[in-house]
Amino acid sequence: MNAINTVRTESAIDAKAFRRALGNFATGVTIMTAQNEQGERVGVTANSFNSVSLDPALILWSIDKKSSSFDIFQQASHFAVNILSAAQIELSNKFASRGGDKFSGVDFDLGEADTPLLKNCSATFECERFNIIEGGDHWIILGKVVRFYDHGRSPLLYHQGAYSAVLPHPSLNTKAALGEDAFPGRLYQNMYYLLTQAVRAYQNDYQPKQLASGFRTSEARLLLVLESKAVTAKCDLLREVAMPLVEIEQATAILAQKGLLIDTDDQYELTIKGKECAHMLYKIAESHQEEVFEKYSDENRELFKTMLKDLIGI
Repeated sequence: MNAINTVRTESAIDAKAFRRALGNFATGVTIMTAQNEQGERVGVTANSFNSVSLDPALILWSIDKKSSSFDIFQQASHFAVNILSAAQIELSNKFASRGGDKFSGVDFDLGEADTPLLKNCSATFECERFNIIEGGDHWIILGKVVRFYDHGRSPLLYHQGAYSAVLPHPSLNTKAALGEDAFPGRLYQNMYYLLTQAVRAYQNDYQPKQLASGFRTSEARLLLVLESKAVTAKCDLLREVAMPLVEIEQATAILAQKGLLIDTDDQYELTIKGKECAHMLYKIAESHQEEVFEKYSDENRELFKTMLKDLIGI
């Protein structure tokens, strides 16, 4: 039987226990930003963001009445909801801290009423202040969405006091549903067909794990290639990463903005932070590799790698 905490009076609530219980509800992580007419900027990390209405498009979030940032949110005609990607933990921590210029060294654009719009987020909503409602020890701020940007990055999550990431639920894996006759007939003796299907199946499980890091596929691939030093010159990157030039340029620009690589004219070099991110991505890749090939012997694994390398021409 599940334990039930029956509360008869407000004074009976244990604030710490209440907070822990609320922590069971996983949320996204946002940074709320605004600027008043005097040019004072403010930004706070918040996980209280939620949608309210589609017509009109309304959202809400709440801020502690003791917060020194509230005055500027109250004065500003607009504010922005910056939904953080899984790669923006440092940014979340920076705007959750007290004191100092939180925008120092942070890359952002300006939106309505010069509201700071942080770059490389999962999504961004520009809002006109719609209403402010009193809610206990917090102010509930409602905003009318006037513009939004869907960047499609995997979001940063917060659960039980710790950062987390999005991964598909294991029950969604349909490979186990395939029967013994899943690969019948002549088609499944065709090596080209088997190879392309194998790559697709491998990606189906691996890509969500990689995307949960907050890096897009193009960015992750560049980090892995540059860390391995498989190529050094820019002219060789196109061959090694197997991406269009425009994607390489966009990805390297984003990685440079994040301080993960340096452009030295003829080549790109990873910074210490960039190498740390690449090591994290390699751990994800190696963990998935171990999971997939666990039932095969070391000899079979090495033979398979040799065959792939021969096909590639390495």
